[in-house]
Amino acid sequence: MTARSSTVAFLGTGLMGSRQARRLLDAGYHVVVWNRSPDKAHALVPFGARVAETAAAAAAAAPLTIAMLENGRIVDEVLFRHGAAAAMPRGGIFVDMSSIKPAEAQHHAAQLGESGVRHIDAPVSGGTVGAEQGTLAIMAGGDADAYRAVEPVLRIMGRPTHVGGHGAGQLAKLANQIIVAGTIGAVAEALILAERGGADPAKVRDALRGGFADSRVLELHGDRMIRRDFTLKGRSVTHLKDLDNALDAARTLGLGFTPFTAATEELFRGLLEHFGDLDHSGLFAEIERRNRPLPNPANEA
Repeated sequence: MTARSSTVAFLGTGLMGSRQARRLLDAGYHVVVWNRSPDKAHALVPFGARVAETAAAAAAAAPLTIAMLENGRIVDEVLFRHGAAAAMPRGGIFVDMSSIKPAEAQHHAAQLGESGVRHIDAPVSGGTVGAEQGTLAIMAGGDADAYRAVEPVLRIMGRPTHVGGHGAGQLAKLANQIIVAGTIGAVAEALILAERGGADPAKVRDALRGGFADSRVLELHGDRMIRRDFTLKGRSVTHLKDLDNALDAARTLGLGFTPFTAATEELFRGLLEHFGDLDHSGLFAEIERRNRPLPNPANEA
């Protein structure tokens, strides 16, 4: 599939999908977009996109359909209740870049295969910055031939890696989310410790860079924590969903002891309960909240 001669259908043009679709448009692909909230799809018209009224109409217009949707239930609805699967041309490829359960990806692959449509699960990591810059880490699962066919398109959006069969991309994404969540929590805890002890957290962050504690999380999320700027770039509600999916997959695979995943899942649940859907670096706020001094009853006497 080469630019300037291929049409791609893109289902889901929210925070991530809109930026990914822009990358394809800038690369010369003809892109037909659909979104449940039509205004988000129409926002891409000035950049050359064509808006389809339904998901099925978008899928019918292209040999390749890409989805970036909120969760597995919505992917299932768009494919099989809204008619996108039935509309895809036989021999076409469906690339699901949503973050869903591995078992859901395997189920979708089997259902699509019955109608002659190939399936690749290809969730991503890198947030809105990676989506804008085309530097997303893309973890792909599915048939190797289908992957090779869509790899040029995926490379417009980031760095794709074929990690195994159907559902393997989703497993890789869950592994990513476990690591990212744990690292966000560790960076938050470390910066709070430094600040509470009288050190300048910004200077501590600078001092750690280049050593073994350095990471993209320390660089980007650490800066957001120091500035206490938790404007949405990576949704906490989405990260919690991924951690829930990771715990579900672990149970399915017979892994009964997942302490880091369980701990960070509980922290994200608290974050959403007390602060709402902040950027996932907002885990800092929840850890900070739990470290506030408790009221002293003696002072109330």
